[in-house]
Amino acid sequence: MTSLVSNRSFAPTNFFAIMFDDKNGPIEHFSWGKFIVAGSLHAKTPEGKTGKGKDIRIVGTEVTKWKERDGHVLDADMITGVFDRGIKVLIIGTGVHGMLECPEKVIKKIRKKGIDEVILKKTPDACKLYNKLFYKGKKVALLAHGTC
Repeated sequence: MTSLVSNRSFAPTNFFAIMFDDKNGPIEHFSWGKFIVAGSLHAKTPEGKTGKGKDIRIVGTEVTKWKERDGHVLDADMITGVFDRGIKVLIIGTGVHGMLECPEKVIKKIRKKGIDEVILKKTPDACKLYNKLFYKGKKVALLAHGTC
């Protein structure tokens, strides 16, 4: 049996509620499917995608689309754009309710590729931790799922 690392909860969510705000950034705002990073909006709207969309990768203040994420169980091939960049801490935002799962074998592969610490947090908490570590000067990256 594969062991999964998850932090799911099923508490009701007001989809329009602000879940994270920090005017000092680099992540300035997060709410359901919407990030503001270094002044730029990244979201999935009814009209389509804005910026890099609802699933993003952040290294420093650089935001790219986390297009490899598919479904709600990560595999090693979905962890991209963070290796060979001197990253020491990888935070994975598992969604508002923590629905994104990361098997232990994926975490082990991430560590084998040179990232010392992998932290799974619900996306609002992941954003907060990312900013905290960023301002402490840590070499940190965030892979964030912006919805469930």
